[in-house]
Amino acid sequence: MSVLRTAVAVLLVALPWASGCASSAVSLSEGPRSFTETDYDRVYKRWRRSQDDFAWSRMADVLHVTATFESWEFRWAYVVRYAHDYSFDANERDEMLRASLADSQGRHRFFVTLAGQRIRENDLTGRLSAWRVVLVDAQGHQIEPLEIERVRRPTPAEQVYFPSVNPHRMVFRIVFPARLGDGRPSIPEGSSKVRLRFTGARGTVDLTWDLAPARTVAPTSGSSASVEAVTEAAP
Repeated sequence: MSVLRTAVAVLLVALPWASGCASSAVSLSEGPRSFTETDYDRVYKRWRRSQDDFAWSRMADVLHVTATFESWEFRWAYVVRYAHDYSFDANERDEMLRASLADSQGRHRFFVTLAGQRIRENDLTGRLSAWRVVLVDAQGHQIEPLEIERVRRPTPAEQVYFPSVNPHRMVFRIVFPARLGDGRPSIPEGSSKVRLRFTGARGTVDLTWDLAPARTVAPTSGSSASVEAVTEAAP
């Protein structure tokens, strides 16, 4: 059996999904973007992370989890896509964008789907949950969620815009504070990475976003919601 485990371990190391999806650094910089509805899939992939935790002693998968960090950039692309699909006029689109960007300055939101062998233990809101969820900065400081909501019936839009939604996975929205009680940002400026951690007696899964240095973001080519929506969203 030890030989078999060694062979499987070598194979898993060789596979890109064994240690999560390879990804480039992303930026938390705010500022106007200029996306079209066709940009959404690209932006979604930039902010999505997946990881599997493997239980070697039982040769069985413990947890499959995918999370999307609903950052400033992601929200902008999402609103443009949603507004296009639902035929919003410019005012409706800008109102939705303004509200979403204002929320991003107070909340870090993650859209999460997960599955494992023990269904009851996978319910992050349940008494029997096997998992504790925290946000971890580059220095190892852990932040507790403000809210974990189980989405029992994902909407048609959620099923389309978040492809990891399927009948075999539970869906959650997890919210963390963007600022701590003393006013400091929960993801410190200049951070090199941030992790969404699922941890417990059965193992630990870290989903990691490598962060690029903050900078002024120039609008990309394409149509966009109005810059006024960003200006009005700022505190």
